[in-house]
Amino acid sequence: MPRIILLTDFTEDYANGLLKGIVNYSKGRGSWVLCKMPLSYREVHEVEGVLEWALKWKADGIIAQFYNSDNVKIFQENGIAAIAQDFKQRFTDIPNITGDHYLAGKMGAAYFIKKGFQHFGFYGFKGIVWSEERCEGFKNELEKNGFHDRFFEYQNEESTDLWYYESAPLMDWLRNLPKPAAVMTCDDHQGHHIIEVCNQAGIQIPDEIAVLGVDNDEIICTLSDPQLSSIHQDVEQGGYEAARLMESMIERPGDLHDDVIVNPTHIVTRKSTDVYATQDAQISIVLKYIHQNLDRKLNVNELLKLVPLSRRLLESRFKNATNYSIYSYILNLKIEKFAEKLLETNSPIVEIAIEMGFIEYKNISRQFKAKMGCTPTEYRSRYAVNN
Repeated sequence: MPRIILLTDFTEDYANGLLKGIVNYSKGRGSWVLCKMPLSYREVHEVEGVLEWALKWKADGIIAQFYNSDNVKIFQENGIAAIAQDFKQRFTDIPNITGDHYLAGKMGAAYFIKKGFQHFGFYGFKGIVWSEERCEGFKNELEKNGFHDRFFEYQNEESTDLWYYESAPLMDWLRNLPKPAAVMTCDDHQGHHIIEVCNQAGIQIPDEIAVLGVDNDEIICTLSDPQLSSIHQDVEQGGYEAARLMESMIERPGDLHDDVIVNPTHIVTRKSTDVYATQDAQISIVLKYIHQNLDRKLNVNELLKLVPLSRRLLESRFKNATNYSIYSYILNLKIEKFAEKLLETNSPIVEIAIEMGFIEYKNISRQFKAKMGCTPTEYRSRYAVNN
């Protein structure tokens, strides 16, 4: 019966996702005893105090947000397996629960490029591995697609300094970005921060600046106004693998162990990026109408009433602006919204399909799988927060 301490910030979705994965792994393997230790205990008693308590509690292992200045070797020296959760930098003395942060950055850039943006920004921390690697992936993907001189970075502050909401330099940076601009932030907290600063500065989201976070923290994303789009990560699977690793470390303490990698999986689109950027004013009118009326059944004849263009010219200019036909663009957008509702509600899938204007479930299931790589049922089972 392993006794494991979890020292992390349980106010965040990420930590609770890890906990859920750990609990799922422990089922069927005997009852694990888990202690949720608040970060404040480490702040007051430091890592040596955490070790002292762990020894009294007879802990077998600890998964924690350690400072890189902490002497983490003392746990192993006292027979306690230790795993570090990504905090500032990765450890070399013990395994880490980390992520493919570079891939997350690439995903963010590819997402914005697909939405037609020409100017991009990244907002994050200096000296934080997950922020710096996400920025690097974002920047490199932009450069690969020819946007060498269209990238603007705001990553020159220490992490503690970025929590001040009334930041004149940040507001100036946002105001001076060429519009429309697509801004990826290092996590959802900073995405929420950007949205609040934009609201203070009178910058329209998503029309002037579209904002994308990372972690898909449901509370933070829905608290934002407008709601924040975010990159979802398979944190629960990461917790499951961390528990597997912890069991192995307890049973074979002398073995070498690899890091646990939490992978980004998909992007959940909410209002903060629900836009397509184009310099064609008339196509912009059509796109805005499509986004605002997506739950209705839309057709080209309806769109023709919005602009003084012939059908052929509208379809041609729409394809030039978006690289999609009108039908394909609407279908892809509907599937993205369908996927979002699968995760946000417990409504029956058929009911959601009807609300989105899909008539034949078999047809939408096939179209959904072609775009998302799995059926609607599999998608909800795999990614829904409350599973």
